[in-house]
Amino acid sequence: MNKPDSLRCVLLAHVPQLRDDPSKLSLFVDKGRVAARPGSLAFEYRYTLNLVVQDYAGSIDGLMVPILAWISEAQPDLLQANPQEPFRFESELLSAEAADVSVWIELSEIVIVQPLETGGFTTSHPEQAPLADAFDGVGCVSLLQLLLRDVPADDTRLVAEHVG
Repeated sequence: MNKPDSLRCVLLAHVPQLRDDPSKLSLFVDKGRVAARPGSLAFEYRYTLNLVVQDYAGSIDGLMVPILAWISEAQPDLLQANPQEPFRFESELLSAEAADVSVWIELSEIVIVQPLETGGFTTSHPEQAPLADAFDGVGCVSLLQLLLRDVPADDTRLVAEHVG
Protein backbone atom coordinates (compact mmCIF):
# COMPACT_ATOMS: atom_id res chain seq x y z
CA MET A 1 0.00 0.00 0.00
CA ASN A 2 1.41 3.34 -1.07
CA LYS A 3 -1.10 5.92 0.14
CA PRO A 4 -0.21 5.92 3.86
CA ASP A 5 3.44 6.73 3.08
CA SER A 6 2.37 9.37 0.57
CA LEU A 7 0.19 11.13 3.15
CA ARG A 8 2.94 10.85 5.76
CA CYS A 9 5.35 12.63 3.39
CA VAL A 10 2.88 15.47 2.76
CA LEU A 11 2.21 15.97 6.47
CA LEU A 12 5.89 15.88 7.44
CA ALA A 13 6.72 18.37 4.70
CA HIS A 14 3.89 20.84 5.32
CA VAL A 15 2.98 20.70 9.00
CA PRO A 16 5.89 22.38 10.82
CA GLN A 17 5.20 20.74 14.19
CA LEU A 18 5.30 17.27 12.59
CA ARG A 19 8.37 18.11 10.53
CA ASP A 20 10.13 19.17 13.74
CA ASP A 21 9.00 16.04 15.64
CA PRO A 22 7.86 13.19 13.33
CA SER A 23 7.33 10.92 16.34
CA LYS A 24 4.06 12.82 17.01
CA LEU A 25 2.54 11.25 13.86
CA SER A 26 1.34 7.64 13.77
CA LEU A 27 -0.50 5.89 10.94
CA PHE A 28 -2.58 2.73 11.20
CA VAL A 29 -4.41 0.67 8.57
CA ASP A 30 -7.73 -0.50 10.03
CA LYS A 31 -10.50 -2.70 8.64
CA GLY A 32 -8.42 -3.77 5.63
CA ARG A 33 -10.20 -5.70 2.88
CA VAL A 34 -9.32 -7.01 -0.56
CA ALA A 35 -11.79 -6.71 -3.44
CA ALA A 36 -11.22 -9.12 -6.33
CA ARG A 37 -13.08 -10.60 -9.30
CA PRO A 38 -13.04 -14.15 -10.62
CA GLY A 39 -10.66 -14.65 -13.53
CA SER A 40 -8.47 -11.64 -12.77
CA LEU A 41 -5.35 -11.29 -10.69
CA ALA A 42 -5.93 -7.55 -10.32
CA PHE A 43 -7.45 -6.52 -7.01
CA GLU A 44 -8.10 -3.53 -4.80
CA TYR A 45 -7.08 -2.79 -1.23
CA ARG A 46 -9.86 -1.09 0.73
CA TYR A 47 -9.11 0.16 4.22
CA THR A 48 -9.50 2.87 6.78
CA LEU A 49 -6.37 4.91 7.31
CA ASN A 50 -6.23 6.20 10.87
CA LEU A 51 -3.70 8.94 11.47
CA VAL A 52 -3.01 10.13 14.97
CA VAL A 53 -1.20 13.34 15.84
CA GLN A 54 -0.23 13.51 19.48
CA ASP A 55 0.21 16.69 21.48
CA TYR A 56 -0.58 18.89 18.47
CA ALA A 57 -0.26 22.57 19.34
CA GLY A 58 -0.74 24.11 15.90
CA SER A 59 -3.86 25.42 14.25
CA ILE A 60 -6.25 22.60 13.36
CA ASP A 61 -6.51 24.27 9.92
CA GLY A 62 -2.78 23.72 9.51
CA LEU A 63 -3.43 19.99 9.76
CA MET A 64 -6.72 19.75 7.83
CA VAL A 65 -5.65 21.76 4.75
CA PRO A 66 -2.72 19.46 3.84
CA ILE A 67 -4.95 16.40 4.37
CA LEU A 68 -7.66 17.81 2.09
CA ALA A 69 -5.09 18.81 -0.53
CA TRP A 70 -3.61 15.28 -0.44
CA ILE A 71 -7.08 13.72 -0.77
CA SER A 72 -7.78 15.92 -3.82
CA GLU A 73 -4.98 14.10 -5.64
CA ALA A 74 -4.74 10.68 -4.01
CA GLN A 75 -8.44 9.84 -3.50
CA PRO A 76 -10.47 12.58 -5.24
CA ASP A 77 -13.66 10.53 -5.30
CA LEU A 78 -13.98 11.29 -1.56
CA LEU A 79 -14.60 14.93 -2.43
CA GLN A 80 -17.49 13.99 -4.70
CA ALA A 81 -19.13 11.42 -2.43
CA ASN A 82 -22.47 12.29 -0.98
CA PRO A 83 -22.38 13.72 1.62
CA GLN A 84 -19.16 15.58 0.84
CA GLU A 85 -17.35 14.54 3.98
CA PRO A 86 -14.02 13.10 2.84
CA PHE A 87 -12.93 12.04 6.32
CA ARG A 88 -13.86 12.18 9.96
CA PHE A 89 -11.86 13.21 13.00
CA GLU A 90 -11.87 13.38 16.78
CA SER A 91 -9.78 15.44 19.11
CA GLU A 92 -8.91 15.07 22.76
CA LEU A 93 -8.24 18.53 24.14
CA LEU A 94 -5.23 18.13 26.40
CA SER A 95 -4.94 21.80 27.31
CA ALA A 96 -5.77 25.21 25.87
CA GLU A 97 -2.74 24.84 23.58
CA ALA A 98 -2.54 21.14 22.67
CA ALA A 99 -4.70 18.22 21.55
CA ASP A 100 -4.42 14.67 20.34
CA VAL A 101 -6.10 14.48 16.92
CA SER A 102 -7.29 11.30 15.20
CA VAL A 103 -8.36 11.29 11.55
CA TRP A 104 -10.03 8.40 9.68
CA ILE A 105 -9.98 8.27 5.87
CA GLU A 106 -11.59 5.51 3.78
CA LEU A 107 -9.04 4.66 1.06
CA SER A 108 -8.66 2.24 -1.80
CA GLU A 109 -5.71 1.25 -3.98
CA ILE A 110 -5.81 -0.72 -7.22
CA VAL A 111 -3.15 -3.40 -7.70
CA ILE A 112 -2.37 -4.68 -11.20
CA VAL A 113 -0.75 -8.13 -11.29
CA GLN A 114 1.29 -9.18 -14.33
CA PRO A 115 2.58 -12.75 -14.68
CA LEU A 116 6.21 -13.09 -15.75
CA GLU A 117 7.20 -15.44 -18.58
CA THR A 118 9.87 -16.91 -16.33
CA GLY A 119 7.36 -17.57 -13.55
CA GLY A 120 6.19 -15.44 -10.71
CA PHE A 121 4.59 -12.03 -11.08
CA THR A 122 5.06 -8.31 -10.72
CA THR A 123 2.62 -5.83 -9.24
CA SER A 124 2.01 -2.16 -9.90
CA HIS A 125 -0.14 0.42 -8.20
CA PRO A 126 -1.45 2.87 -10.80
CA GLU A 127 -2.14 6.32 -9.48
CA GLN A 128 -5.74 7.40 -9.45
CA ALA A 129 -6.46 10.17 -11.96
CA PRO A 130 -7.39 13.37 -10.14
CA LEU A 131 -10.86 14.72 -10.70
CA ALA A 132 -11.25 18.26 -11.97
CA ASP A 133 -11.24 20.90 -9.24
CA ALA A 134 -14.65 22.38 -8.58
CA PHE A 135 -13.42 25.77 -7.42
CA ASP A 136 -14.00 28.78 -9.68
CA GLY A 137 -10.82 30.54 -10.68
CA VAL A 138 -8.52 27.60 -10.00
CA GLY A 139 -8.52 26.33 -13.58
CA CYS A 140 -6.21 23.40 -14.18
CA VAL A 141 -4.20 23.80 -10.98
CA SER A 142 -4.71 20.99 -8.47
CA LEU A 143 -5.52 21.82 -4.88
CA LEU A 144 -2.27 20.24 -3.68
CA GLN A 145 -0.24 22.35 -6.10
CA LEU A 146 -2.21 25.48 -5.26
CA LEU A 147 -2.03 25.07 -1.50
CA LEU A 148 1.25 23.31 -0.87
CA ARG A 149 3.67 22.79 -3.73
CA ASP A 150 4.22 26.45 -4.49
CA VAL A 151 4.66 27.32 -0.81
CA PRO A 152 7.89 26.84 1.12
CA ALA A 153 7.31 24.02 3.59
CA ASP A 154 8.35 26.22 6.52
CA ASP A 155 6.00 29.13 5.69
CA THR A 156 2.49 28.17 6.80
CA ARG A 157 1.47 31.85 6.73
CA LEU A 158 1.53 31.69 2.92
CA VAL A 159 -0.81 28.69 2.92
CA ALA A 160 -3.39 30.71 4.84
CA GLU A 161 -2.95 33.66 2.43
CA HIS A 162 -3.63 31.37 -0.56
CA VAL A 163 -6.85 30.09 1.04
CA GLY A 164 -8.19 33.35 2.40
